[in-house]
Amino acid sequence: MAHLNVGDKAPDFTLLDQNENSIALSGFRGKKVLIYFYPKADTPGCTQQSCSVRDTASQLTEKSIVALGISPDTPAKQKKFDAKFSLGFRLLCDTEHTVAESYGVWGEKSMYGKKYFGIIRSSFLIDESGTIIQTSYNVKPMDTIPNALNAIQ
Repeated sequence: MAHLNVGDKAPDFTLLDQNENSIALSGFRGKKVLIYFYPKADTPGCTQQSCSVRDTASQLTEKSIVALGISPDTPAKQKKFDAKFSLGFRLLCDTEHTVAESYGVWGEKSMYGKKYFGIIRSSFLIDESGTIIQTSYNVKPMDTIPNALNAIQ
């Protein structure tokens, strides 16, 4: 699994959001984009991470940052997650984990001694031209927003 670094061009993608709209990263040129990858909608850590993005929406808007959450969940699961927690931003569906692989966040994990493949919680801040300006692999749920904001202070 190759990691992306600050200064790399962010891999472009097009994914469905929770409303089944096609969303392309390239459609956000001219704005900063915070992309965060989470393992599964409506689980404790993923809920904490997504709610922290929701709760800092005004700070993100002030800094002209668009937030995009990405998980392997289907649009229906993402929509339910969005509605349950009034998240109010796009949740993208990487059901084939191709985008996760291109960002280096799909890898082997272990729980209770059982090994499996899944999303490694991570976040990326991308500048207006599509260049990565901050990476956080294995990020803690509550560190996603502070890491991104500190990168542009």
